[in-house]
Amino acid sequence: MPSIVSKLPAKSLVRLLTVAPRPLLVRSLSTVSEERTEKLERIADELLDLTKIERHDYAILFRLKMGLNKYGPAVSGLSAPGSAAAGSASAEAKEAEKTVFDIKLEKFDAAAKIKIIKEVRTFTELGLKEAKDLVEKVPVVLKKGVTKDQGNPIIEKLKELGATAVLE
Repeated sequence: MPSIVSKLPAKSLVRLLTVAPRPLLVRSLSTVSEERTEKLERIADELLDLTKIERHDYAILFRLKMGLNKYGPAVSGLSAPGSAAAGSASAEAKEAEKTVFDIKLEKFDAAAKIKIIKEVRTFTELGLKEAKDLVEKVPVVLKKGVTKDQGNPIIEKLKELGATAVLE
C-alpha cells in the first residue's frame, strides 16, 4: 500500500514536518529548545544535501562514533597506562623477531660518491646509471629483504667508504 510519504522527496517531507502546526506544549518551550530545534533542522538539511555516497560514508562514521560497529565495541582514543606499556613491549618483541631487513643509505661524503656507486653495483647488480641515480636519491633503500648476516658486511663496507647506512 503506497503512502503519501513514499511519494514525497525527502527534503519536502522534512519541511512538511517542520512547518506542520505544533501542539501547545511544544510552542511554550524556552529559547534553548528553539535553538536546538534550529540546529537539528540545519543538520537535517545538510544531511539531505549530501550525495548518496556521502550519506553512506556518514552512516558508517556515525555508527562507529556511536559504538555500533558490527565488528566489535568502539575503541576509545584514551588508553590506560598499563596498556601503553604492554603495547611498547609488544613492539619491541616484534622488532626482536624481525629476520628480514632493508639496507638504507642515509647520507654519504661527496668525495666518496664514486666508490659508493661501485659498491652499490656489486650487491644490487644494477648498471652504472641506475646505481648512480639510486645513490643520488639519498635517503634511499638500496636493497630489500636481506638477512642480518647478509646486511652487516654491506653496511660495514659502506661505512668504510664514508657513507651512513642502516638496517631497517
